[in-house]
Amino acid sequence: MPLTKVIFRENCLKNIKKMPLHNKTYRNNLLNLRLLQELKKIRNKKILLYYPLEFEANIVKTINILRKKCDVFVPFMEGESFKMVPFRLPLKKKKFGIFEAGNTIRNIKTIDIAIVPAVGVDGNLQRVGFGKGMYDRFFAKLNTKPYIIFIQPEFCYTKELICDDYDIACDLLLTPKVRLEKRKIDVN
Repeated sequence: MPLTKVIFRENCLKNIKKMPLHNKTYRNNLLNLRLLQELKKIRNKKILLYYPLEFEANIVKTINILRKKCDVFVPFMEGESFKMVPFRLPLKKKKFGIFEAGNTIRNIKTIDIAIVPAVGVDGNLQRVGFGKGMYDRFFAKLNTKPYIIFIQPEFCYTKELICDDYDIACDLLLTPKVRLEKRKIDVN
């Protein structure tokens, strides 16, 4: 039976959810260090980050550090997609258990970098997410493509090309142990 995106997603989610809890903090710290190392030369950029769910890689340390030197945005759910809002506290638990910052009337259309959670990636480094297509719809609306970094708590990759044309691809994939790069980040 050929590998499909649905089967691959289920396998990746099983692997992520059965990861041992005793070293979760260690893995998250490693990932935060790797992400900050990639972004250390970045200043005055607009960055879209995600606020993690329980089983996603926890990048809260990175968010707190980047807030001091960059414009940090997070998703705010709207229908089948989302818009970007400035990261500000307090966060409120919303649909799908996602924590969101408050809404804004600002219409933010451009970002330089996007940090996106991924369940898995295929041979083109295209994202297999949670199956809702929110990030795909969001990125399709942007005029200019930002530098995209996928974050995974556990490396889940297939060489097969199982994603659809509309699935977003990353420029860099980071896990606590693996780094795959398609193109370098522009620090200017």
